[in-house]
Amino acid sequence: MSADQQTTAAPGLWRRFRLWLPDRVDTRVRVAAWISLILEIAIVGTGGAVRLTDSGLGCEWPLCTADSLFPTEEQSYHSIIEFANRGLSFFVGLAAVAVVVFASRLRHQRRDLWTMAWIVFAGVLVQAAVGGILVIFDLHPNLVSFHYIVSLVLVGVSAAFVARMDQPAGPRELAVPRWMSITTHITSFVLALTVFVGVLTTGAGPHSGDPEVTLRNGFDASLLEHVHSWPAYALFALTLVLVIGSSAAGARTFRGWAVALLAVELVQIGVGLYQARNDLPPLAVGVHMVLAAISVAVMTAVVMHVKRPVAVDA
Repeated sequence: MSADQQTTAAPGLWRRFRLWLPDRVDTRVRVAAWISLILEIAIVGTGGAVRLTDSGLGCEWPLCTADSLFPTEEQSYHSIIEFANRGLSFFVGLAAVAVVVFASRLRHQRRDLWTMAWIVFAGVLVQAAVGGILVIFDLHPNLVSFHYIVSLVLVGVSAAFVARMDQPAGPRELAVPRWMSITTHITSFVLALTVFVGVLTTGAGPHSGDPEVTLRNGFDASLLEHVHSWPAYALFALTLVLVIGSSAAGARTFRGWAVALLAVELVQIGVGLYQARNDLPPLAVGVHMVLAAISVAVMTAVVMHVKRPVAVDA
């Protein structure tokens, strides 16, 4: 093929690719969005495994050793766990890119989806940078906490994308009574407060991410365990109000997500009590971290169903 033919073929391939991209929310968009959400939650679990198995410094940065991207035979299982978390982050980024690409032709009619897709992608880049900085600064607990909180924010945005992608664009109206809408937003704030205090509690606890890291955030972990439970029980009570109120109001979709949130909270409370009374076993702490991410995702779905498109019948 001559140079002129190659020049002509390139725009043609690009045009065919652009036309192949979805111009509406189809199966490709849905699958990519769900994979992105699942991976955002999964990396919370692998990140927790890194910390709870003392594997935080199992690899150097940006390579695993001075001259190898991958763990070597001389290294311990800590390096494998740390590298597995880094490897999963690659697929998290790949899924974020896929959502951005698949939403590119939707950017005019679905500006909300386009914006959320880019927020997740930008957040993944931030997480990659923070992960490297963590290693450089020997897993400072405040940086570890920031790393975890950003992950939860990305879980929330990914869940919002999933919740909105099958709803038509346009004006929206309340799907529940106004008092329930206000209570929902108060509940989301209490969830955020519960997570924040939980992050401080974990940062003050024994699981540093590496056996040589002894720096803590300066808080009393025993005291924070009790403080953490206060907003947690308030969250449960508020969610119970939402379940009962939505049943009385006949808001079936909203009630379904509120019931799901209540179920996750019940499991979370059980795991929290177990770990507090058994000297914080690492597996229980890891489950608690993942359940917090799931709680954020479900809470986001609850908030997103406070309103509905005007065109949709009640």
